[in-house]
Amino acid sequence: MTDPVIEPLKEPQARKLAREIIEDGVVEFSNHSQDEMQQDQLTALDCLNLLRGGVIQSGGFQNGEWRYRAATARMCVVFTFRSETCLRVVTAWRFK
Repeated sequence: MTDPVIEPLKEPQARKLAREIIEDGVVEFSNHSQDEMQQDQLTALDCLNLLRGGVIQSGGFQNGEWRYRAATARMCVVFTFRSETCLRVVTAWRFK
C-alpha cells in the first residue's frame, strides 16, 4: 500500500508529484471529468499534457480533499492526489 500524500502541497511539490505519477503511477478520471471533457472536446491526452506543462495552483480544500489546478490560457484541469502514486482528475474544461 502506498503512503498518503501529506497536504497541502506547495505548487512546485504538486507539479513534481503530478509529473512523477503521470510517468510511473496511475491517473484516474472521475465520471464528472469524463462528461466535462466530452462536452468541451478534450481528450485524456490533453489533460495529461496540461498536468505536465500547465501552471499548477492550489485549488483549496473542498469536499474533504485538497484540490489543485493545472491551467493554461485555453484549458484547466482540477485534480487531487489519492496517494503518492495515484492522482484523480476531478473536472476539466476548455475556456470559451
